[in-house]
Amino acid sequence: MRHSRRLAGGTAAALLMLTSLIGATPGAASAAPVTSTLTAAVTAKLLGAELSTTAARPETRVTVSRTSGRWAFGTAVALAPRQADAHPTGSIFIARSEAAGWRIAFDGEAAFGELAAESPLVTGQERSVLTTTPTPMYAGGDYRTGMALPFGVGQTWTLTSGPHGWGGTESPYSSVDLAGGDQVVRAARAGTAYTMCQGWIRVIHDRGYSTDYYHLWNSISVNGAGVGQGAVLGNTGTDVTCGGAAYGRHVHFGLRQNSAYVPIAGHDIGKWVLTSGAAAYQGGARHGSAFAGVGGGLYNYGPLGFNQGVVDANGGGVLTRRAGPGTGYGSLGSVADGATVTISCSANGTSHTGRYGTTALWNRLSDGSWVSDAYLSTGVNGPLNGWC
Repeated sequence: MRHSRRLAGGTAAALLMLTSLIGATPGAASAAPVTSTLTAAVTAKLLGAELSTTAARPETRVTVSRTSGRWAFGTAVALAPRQADAHPTGSIFIARSEAAGWRIAFDGEAAFGELAAESPLVTGQERSVLTTTPTPMYAGGDYRTGMALPFGVGQTWTLTSGPHGWGGTESPYSSVDLAGGDQVVRAARAGTAYTMCQGWIRVIHDRGYSTDYYHLWNSISVNGAGVGQGAVLGNTGTDVTCGGAAYGRHVHFGLRQNSAYVPIAGHDIGKWVLTSGAAAYQGGARHGSAFAGVGGGLYNYGPLGFNQGVVDANGGGVLTRRAGPGTGYGSLGSVADGATVTISCSANGTSHTGRYGTTALWNRLSDGSWVSDAYLSTGVNGPLNGWC
């Protein structure tokens, strides 16, 4: 059953740094239209988005990492002041020179996928991710991510800060801070990775999602490399090369979908469902009936499959498995709170009330038994794997 969710709510002549790394992509040509007009156009688009939430113009850094013919590819970052509750923001861009000027798209935008499908700068591996239609989206009631926590599976790290904005206290509360274990930060899910700036890596995944990792020490240098779930991205640290502040080594982990940061609350990551508190940096995470607040430990159970759920017996300890979709069917035993189950299909049956509401939906498990959806955390409000 899906959880109830609250959507948590420089100068005009700023430095424009242009770095051209010709040949970063196989087949990239050296005769490319890398000009000040490209830099200006990318910067204008970046600041147009930034100024919707920021009064002053931040310093910007535009890096062109690939060029070929009329095409360019790179990153655009708006640096943040080096102070608390501030973090840099930025995008990966694809640009094509046209008669009317540069056509530019940022990662997550529909036009980005369209340009990625045409651009000779995009590798086949990247194209499979960058051009995928991001549906269904979380706004449609589907909060599944298929992500692990951003550290080694089987380790327990400390949730040093609960859900908060990427830049601090602003909405949406897209980010959490994590530290501990072996301090090695890893990709939450497979995707393509990009260095936004020193200490900051972005990985673009399927379903329109991407994840950001900031304050890293020894961060890898990548320009569209494919990474698997669990790939090393760097170490927790206090790096603030692109602005902000870090008090004690950690990773600032943020969730994005379709070019914007989105509320991390309600999403399952590492088989924990993140929950927001009354204010930024509060809240915690829930695994089954177990809750861990700020300062608590999160054990990385690994990713939850798209046809799986975590048993939340709402403090009951176990969930009874039935021979059919209702309490009138015989008991086939039980499954423990916090256990992972695989769902074959769903049907309506007797109605029950769990932690997050009342439903008549029942799920048939892979072993043929049935359990009420009221006591499962799946990330979907409705059938997870079709009707029986």
